[in-house]
Amino acid sequence: MAFRIAPSILSADFARLGEEVSSVISAGADIVHFDVMDNHYVPNLTVGPLVCAAIRPHTQAPIDVHLMVKPVDRLVPDFAKAGANIISFHPEASEHVDRTLQLIRDHGCKAGLVFNPATPLNYLDHVMDRLDLILIMSVNPGFGGQSFIPSALPKLREARRRIDASGRDIWLEVDGGVKVDNIRAVAEAGADTFVAGSAIFSTPDYRATIAAMRAELAR
Repeated sequence: MAFRIAPSILSADFARLGEEVSSVISAGADIVHFDVMDNHYVPNLTVGPLVCAAIRPHTQAPIDVHLMVKPVDRLVPDFAKAGANIISFHPEASEHVDRTLQLIRDHGCKAGLVFNPATPLNYLDHVMDRLDLILIMSVNPGFGGQSFIPSALPKLREARRRIDASGRDIWLEVDGGVKVDNIRAVAEAGADTFVAGSAIFSTPDYRATIAAMRAELAR
């Protein structure tokens, strides 16, 4: 299984965001994870399409936009135009999950569905054929730097079982509290894509931190 490290720019230094994006990708990361919060769906306000467009020239790596907003559909075309490669959203934030997934794909992006700690995986029963990514939240969304919620592990195992049964090439991403000392257990539960914010950006040497994560994944 190929593993992907996706640093969350939520924990980066926003005063020099382009430089941070370039640095973390050159340090060995695979994806830029871009957290969008609207102060409605979650109790925080972060960044929008203008910032996505601003960082796009700084990297060739995929930009993985996680929409913690409600409603969703209005912003999908804007982020696609701003250079997003993957757009994921929470099913509770869309009136028509199937339609939103199709909207994302119609705009040339890969489509993902995000599950909060207390959101059941039942939504997957009807839309596996439209998914490129499933994101399991291992914290409640809204803020960086939270601790990993252990109940995410059985949820990851169940999501992995569903992906394998579907026979489709769907990434299984995890977001929240992932760090060097738990990334191996998270991978063993079935995740292949790991969002890490403060675990990378709060360290003095991004390359060493990412290398330590990869060493754990290789064990």
